[in-house]
Amino acid sequence: MPMSRDLLVRTLRTPDAITLLSLSEWDTLVRQARAAGLLARLAHRLRQHGLTAAIPAAARWHFDAAETLASKQRTAVHWELQQLRAALADLDSPLIVLKGAAYVAASLPAAEGRLFNDIDILVPRERLPQAESSLMLAGWHATGLSEYDKRYYRRWMHEIPPMQHIQRATVIDVHHAILPDTARYHPDSAKLRSRAVAVEGLPGIYVLAAEDRILHSATHLFHDGELPHGLRDLTDLDLLLRDATADRDFWPRLTARADELQLNRSLFYALRYLRHFLDTPVPDSVMTTLDAAAPNRATLALMDRVFTRVLAPAHTSCADVFTPAARLAAFVRAHWLRMPAHLLLPHLFHKAFISPYLDNSTPKPA
Repeated sequence: MPMSRDLLVRTLRTPDAITLLSLSEWDTLVRQARAAGLLARLAHRLRQHGLTAAIPAAARWHFDAAETLASKQRTAVHWELQQLRAALADLDSPLIVLKGAAYVAASLPAAEGRLFNDIDILVPRERLPQAESSLMLAGWHATGLSEYDKRYYRRWMHEIPPMQHIQRATVIDVHHAILPDTARYHPDSAKLRSRAVAVEGLPGIYVLAAEDRILHSATHLFHDGELPHGLRDLTDLDLLLRDATADRDFWPRLTARADELQLNRSLFYALRYLRHFLDTPVPDSVMTTLDAAAPNRATLALMDRVFTRVLAPAHTSCADVFTPAARLAAFVRAHWLRMPAHLLLPHLFHKAFISPYLDNSTPKPA
């Protein structure tokens, strides 16, 4: 295997190794980090280790620009959360923020260097019509999806179609669950909402409890068929776990909660590949507890070959001859988990043979 293939991963694990990089390796590192959405996070990590001065001048501006963008986006997230809270003031339900915006709102280590495409919120299913109406009055409207995709979202998905603000162009994903209704696993959204935690300094804003944040991140990662930023999401999990495990009782709570929410398999995969890519300190006893959730040996060997490829940066230096097949396998697997065959096959047929010929600009296809 060429040494450049895992250059970004090795740098994330052992930042001091950058002092030995050649200029050509710096070029590859910057390209891999940008492809993974990790340039700003890597810059922060190098700064934490006092290594900023070791970045050559030819590469440093890339890191500076990424950090500037990340800082601007964090400020924008705080502003948008205030606008969302005002827009949904009459919702009579806590405004629960998910994923990256939640990390920023709660000032978690996972917020450092985090870049964003959208803001995700969770509301009760019965409040969806009211939430959508309120957001429309405040300037958010459904993006340019086809009529088929709009029906797909509303009938089968765990969220309504993405909404974009007409002036600021910010995108909001309004969820009522963390997995589609048609998925094989059905974590109870009411249980997630019941343990939501108020954010200090942001009145009316809530985030999921620590265990639920990690389980949601793991579930999203291992049920998503397209993973251009899979390594970024894995580093999210690494930072969330390292922060949460300062509490000695955290691991038993996490595994118990995973069992309660039917998310043991997602947690098993998350911890397995966190160890593989980032040397995340996961106790052997925890993996033993999750053994019952593991797939059989043959399936696990196949998943290793798939995920060790698709979770790497989406850059040519990280790919091999099997990478396209691995990405296709991850795509098919995610859809298989998301929908039963009698729904999945017609959906894939439509997306493959009908949607490409329809005149629609689809920023976020179903």
